[in-house]
Amino acid sequence: MHYPPTTYGTPVFSYYPPLRSPSAFGNKRAVLFGISYADTAAPRKLKGSVNKAKLMKQFLIDKLGFPSNSIYMLTDDSEEKNTTPTKSNMRTAMRWLVEGSKPGDSLVFYFCGHGSRVKDRNMDEVDGYDEAICPVDYEHEGMILDDEISATIVRPLPHGAKLHAFVDASFSGTVLDLPFLCKMNRIGSFGWKDHRQRRAGYKGTSGGLAVCISACEDKDGKAASKSALTYSFLQVMQDVPKLTYGRLLNAMLFTIQWAKAGKIELKGQDLARTISQQYAQEPQLSSSEKFDISTKLFII
Repeated sequence: MHYPPTTYGTPVFSYYPPLRSPSAFGNKRAVLFGISYADTAAPRKLKGSVNKAKLMKQFLIDKLGFPSNSIYMLTDDSEEKNTTPTKSNMRTAMRWLVEGSKPGDSLVFYFCGHGSRVKDRNMDEVDGYDEAICPVDYEHEGMILDDEISATIVRPLPHGAKLHAFVDASFSGTVLDLPFLCKMNRIGSFGWKDHRQRRAGYKGTSGGLAVCISACEDKDGKAASKSALTYSFLQVMQDVPKLTYGRLLNAMLFTIQWAKAGKIELKGQDLARTISQQYAQEPQLSSSEKFDISTKLFII
């Protein structure tokens, strides 16, 4: 696989003025990225990424009560320069998401596009690789590494605030660089794998809770074009009340498997043409802290 240039080491924290003051939106706000790479020289285009981001936005508004103007969405079908998911604009959006966050805030980060990974140069990864997301201009400007994502939207999260991230991309298992990865077997037993490295320093928040649900394991490079993460999440959230984190993950996994077998339909998915080719990736859960996924309710 061709790996474009990227930025290693400590992220640059230049000040990016927000488009709108985050404090104007109460305690709910979200940043959504949907990238198809249709008008780029990228070797692989993605179908459905923009639509998935739009569906997620509608879900946040209709079902979870997010004000429409508290959602900052960047897609590469946008005609406005400041809502195109370039690396610069994505950095701006991520900083806007957490700027001024306070106890009681509920923040959402969503990315649907290409993911990648590169050799870890600062020796802070258990598997020796940094995971990354690819902006629309990644071939020229480089990817955004998990180190920078963590430093931008995870580390500043204050006590009493929550961040839920959904990453529908390849190589996405630990893309927020959170310290704990949940492993669950088919009968529902679970355990947390510690991804902290002694030499890496602190990986976590400033007291808040950060949770990431991603499409696949870090080593899986096939998820981008064949993932049903977004559709399965939206369907389960609409069909099943009062979910715990464990029940959500199990229901998403079974929904993907049943859809692949033709037993159910995933709303929003063109099953006749795509579902038979879907890979049944296993959604991954990572977190800034350990908790009992069988009892803790999933609340955004």
